[in-house]
Amino acid sequence: MKWKVLAASIMLGAASLAQAAVSADARSFTLPNGMKFIVLESRAIPNANMYTFWKVGSRNEQPGTTGLSHFFEHMMFNGSKKYGPKMFDSTLEAKGGSNNAYTSNDVTVYQDWFPAASLETVFALESDRIGHLSIDPKLVESERGVVLSERSTGLENSNIRLLSQEVSGVAFQAHPYSWPVIGHESDIKAWTQDDLVSFFKTYYAPNNAVAVIVGDVKFDEVKRLATRYFAAIPKRALPPKVRTVEPPQTGERRLFVTKASATSPNLMVAYKTPQANHPDYYALEVLQSILAEGKTSRLYQALVEQQLATSVGASGSDGFDPGLFAVYAVAADQVTPARLEQALLAEVARVSKDGVTEEELQKVKNQKLVNLYRQLETINGKAQNIGWYETFFGDYRKLDEVPANFKKLTRADIQAVAAKYLVKSQRTVGVLAAKEPE
Repeated sequence: MKWKVLAASIMLGAASLAQAAVSADARSFTLPNGMKFIVLESRAIPNANMYTFWKVGSRNEQPGTTGLSHFFEHMMFNGSKKYGPKMFDSTLEAKGGSNNAYTSNDVTVYQDWFPAASLETVFALESDRIGHLSIDPKLVESERGVVLSERSTGLENSNIRLLSQEVSGVAFQAHPYSWPVIGHESDIKAWTQDDLVSFFKTYYAPNNAVAVIVGDVKFDEVKRLATRYFAAIPKRALPPKVRTVEPPQTGERRLFVTKASATSPNLMVAYKTPQANHPDYYALEVLQSILAEGKTSRLYQALVEQQLATSVGASGSDGFDPGLFAVYAVAADQVTPARLEQALLAEVARVSKDGVTEEELQKVKNQKLVNLYRQLETINGKAQNIGWYETFFGDYRKLDEVPANFKKLTRADIQAVAAKYLVKSQRTVGVLAAKEPE
């Protein structure tokens, strides 16, 4: 055991050093139009990343126009004033770079990876599509078909994704987290040109974004180029706040999803939990790992090792608003959903009643810090984490507090959040199977 203690100490120390480096070296500036830039110089490799976090996701949509946030993730690659359709990719690739993007309930994030010498090209590309995006009706129709295909294929290929979508729809009765990020099929088919133009003007304002640049760049040069390429984009009124607050859940909710192609029943149990910046966030993160991360987790031992399930998993709440803490499992052969649910709920209840062991807690703390340290070893991980803490916690310097927030957790803290949140009145139970049990 001695080597484990030593290894853990090294890991914790390394994580702390990594955090300190982020805090000491990152600098920020905000242009007159409100667009914020955070810059971290890193000479490890001659490359750089640019992550642009836009504070727009499916929670900002309305019934009838769901899916627009994700749709603009596609349209941002379909041409602007200087760079025509598909030229964003080809221009960046010609400079040795690449890119991607993702959309969630809360944000849309664009990622550029490139040789540091290509920084000006990246700024030219990004500023052109922010300031002069083309919303060409012909391209809209083409991309609408792509998104509809992505939606149907995704739901057909993933039982858990379909079940998760249905569980969210039942767990949330008022809040926009109730609809899927990709949107409802009828809405995707019905968006109008005015819907798209209005949405883009509302949410793609420079003062609704934060850009993170990490790599072999110089702060003064980043500021000079940012001023040259982004400062002329007009500032606009901040988007309207999401006013809908999900009313308190007052009892268990249940649903069944029929999917003829499902070969095994899928079970998901989702509990209401607070938003990302809540004081209980870190305890819930640890609880999630204790329950379902890895082969030594509670649910793996109780369900997979006992041949009740073939796989288990969990997902947590990390949004602007209160969300869901979900645990799920795929039933093993001849195991009924009812039997699987009984075993899963028994393990969840055991944490609330008896707590966790010191060994379990320390193992997960070490895993969390090691994972963080590994992420911060790369310029990509640094950019993602800086942007995430700036967006969801209001200040990228909150990243510095992560090691302490995990290290101070006690067994009592984990048991307390389990007892507080993983209760019957706050849960939604969903089952997906080929046919409903008689």
